[in-house]
Amino acid sequence: MELRAAGNQQPGLAVNAIIGKVITHLLSVIVCGFFLLPFFIMVSTTFKPESELYIYPIKLFPIAPQMKSYVDVFTLIPFFMYFRNTITICFFAVLGAVFSCPLVAYSLSRLQWKGRDMLFLVTLAVMMIPYPAVMVPIFVIFQRLGMVGTILPLIVPAWFGSPFFIFLLRQFFKGLPKDLEDAARIDGCSEFGIYLRIFLPLCKPAILTIFIWQFLNSWNDFTGPLIYLKTWRQYTLSIGLQQFRLQQQSNWTSLMAAAFMMSLPVITLFFFLQKQFMEGLTFSGIKD
Repeated sequence: MELRAAGNQQPGLAVNAIIGKVITHLLSVIVCGFFLLPFFIMVSTTFKPESELYIYPIKLFPIAPQMKSYVDVFTLIPFFMYFRNTITICFFAVLGAVFSCPLVAYSLSRLQWKGRDMLFLVTLAVMMIPYPAVMVPIFVIFQRLGMVGTILPLIVPAWFGSPFFIFLLRQFFKGLPKDLEDAARIDGCSEFGIYLRIFLPLCKPAILTIFIWQFLNSWNDFTGPLIYLKTWRQYTLSIGLQQFRLQQQSNWTSLMAAAFMMSLPVITLFFFLQKQFMEGLTFSGIKD
């Protein structure tokens, strides 16, 4: 009798599980729709002629699609030059962050040396200092080094590590088993060899997370290029978009096209690396 009662309950539990999944997915689609609606309106606006912008009620799809707004982006401003400058800064900044942060994080998590914990506390304390509080001293340092007017102030800091990235990687390294490095030492592997051959490949998700965040920081940075770059030939897309907005204040279709073109590489990057990004956030270690 007990077995029969348990068997009668199984279909009910299965139905409840299916209903729960359907409701969860439905709510996820609705919430996702709310987040995607502004982006969809921005993309739709890029294909509308100016006469359709003020139609009420608002039309989500253009009645007479046109490509003039994208032509304006490539003709009214040197878009490709701004794009090249931005990509150059992002490339070297990401390279510096990916090179320096894992080294520091490995030292703070796996090596034993005097003052290690104190230095880690200082690293955490630096995270609490707002950038405006140190903006002027950093500018004075770069000015005395003769780097103001070049892209170096936008790249060099990444090669000295970011406190948040170091903290992220340190937590990842600490989650890896100690047996790995012990076995490598028994086989005669050096400390740098352990880092390079064992721990660095295992922390690929965390490194890709740093890659994405550093790329986003450099790509969207407005204050840095505004402070350190002097000529329009050095401008990045963020500065170029601001200049374009000042020139085309009422040309909303072209402004939306420029904003879309600037956000497209970031969306594409996250689309292809979203799995690794989520793995890095959850500090996944060794998987069976």
